[in-house]
Amino acid sequence: MLVRDKFYIAGQWQQPAGTTTTDVINPATEAVVAKVAMGNNADVDRAVAAARAAFDSWSRTPPAQRAEYLDRIAAGIEARTAQLAEAITAEMGAPCALVKATQIGNPLFTFKEAAELARTYVFESDHGKTHVIREAIGVCALITPWNFPLNQIAGKVAPALAAGCTMVLKPSELAPLDAFILAEIVAAAGLPPGVFNVIVGAGPIVGEALAGHPEVDMVSITGSTRAGAAVAIAAAPTIKRVGQELGGKSANIILADADFARAVKAGVRVSMFNSGQACNGPTRMLIPRQHQQEIEEIVVKTIAGIVVGDPNQDTTYMGPIANRAQYERVLAFIQRGIDEGARLLVGGPERPEGLDKGFYVKPTVFTDVNNAMLTAREEAFGPVLALIPYDTEDEAVAIANDNPYGLSSYIQSGDLEHAKRVGRRIRAGHVELNGARWDQGAPFGGYRMSGNGREHGVWGLEEYLETKALLGYNP
Repeated sequence: MLVRDKFYIAGQWQQPAGTTTTDVINPATEAVVAKVAMGNNADVDRAVAAARAAFDSWSRTPPAQRAEYLDRIAAGIEARTAQLAEAITAEMGAPCALVKATQIGNPLFTFKEAAELARTYVFESDHGKTHVIREAIGVCALITPWNFPLNQIAGKVAPALAAGCTMVLKPSELAPLDAFILAEIVAAAGLPPGVFNVIVGAGPIVGEALAGHPEVDMVSITGSTRAGAAVAIAAAPTIKRVGQELGGKSANIILADADFARAVKAGVRVSMFNSGQACNGPTRMLIPRQHQQEIEEIVVKTIAGIVVGDPNQDTTYMGPIANRAQYERVLAFIQRGIDEGARLLVGGPERPEGLDKGFYVKPTVFTDVNNAMLTAREEAFGPVLALIPYDTEDEAVAIANDNPYGLSSYIQSGDLEHAKRVGRRIRAGHVELNGARWDQGAPFGGYRMSGNGREHGVWGLEEYLETKALLGYNP
């Protein structure tokens, strides 16, 4: 069993202030794979002090030099892909094929992109007699989840480094192993001590202490809406910037002129991607009522082709739910859907056949769902899809927008111009048209209770920058 009993603070592996530990559980086997130290307020103070001490020097490092460090970190991730993949599969159960392509491939892109942005972004410009400077916001607290652990870490760490910020990273205590490997990669890259620090701890203790710390200038969290609200409340007295990428209940509108065979199959598979543990997953499929039976038949056939099982097998598409608490929440969500009258089309709360151990859930689809049901309004964060029939296009748009979230939406049409028109009417930060390929450099973030701020690309970099105007700079 792996033991991670030290935190990476000020460029060294340091003993935590307390003695509390937590077990990291492999969700496929329910076996303990690691024991990890848990931090407290004293660890927060020490890590923040290290980041503050490093800020002045790091923020004045030329952007091109920061890019060189980012290049070395990217090279380190690439060199340790196999070890990172093994850690992520063990800590949260993502299938090995998914891990290398998405859980590591996307973070690798993000670090490379941040290096390029550091080289090319215009940090200083003239506006008449005023000189405008975009400079690092300061010390950042970065709080990340367990569902796409390294991907979410990269989406915060890489742009913060490019901007000239120093940081304290708090990965999820349920899936922290990849963060420890990243700390080793950062150390090997020669990043100055204190620029990047890692501590682990419970959200209500370490997360909220970081958010409320007077020496932290910005906090960025990816997590549940509840956790995002708690962080914002903790941060409010110190008036620091808060970036939040939170939950979602994304609509996938299948328009009447769509190619149902293609669009419905793709929509089902994406909704089950990463065992449904994706904040932007298309978990509400809005279907034209006159084609409901045809679409339901495609859904059932598609579900039958999804292989659920051992995440270490190349043929597996859907592994287990990442942890026991989430597993129990998903089962309760499915049972509630049954109880509130949604028609169970396929799946259910029973274990998948032949999987007697591990946090496995059947891919589940409800139909005849209406937007008043909790099945349509709340996030399962598991492999649960709701089919919601509609009669007119206007009704479909109204249903899609009638939700407290606004992270992503999906539009399917046989006519791209038609899809564009509908996409413009959707109140969400991220709208995919006709199965568009994921654009890792596009801005990602949501409206309403899905949070605020954006990650990735130049938009993600600018989250970590302040704007200074030097008047009279140009005579």
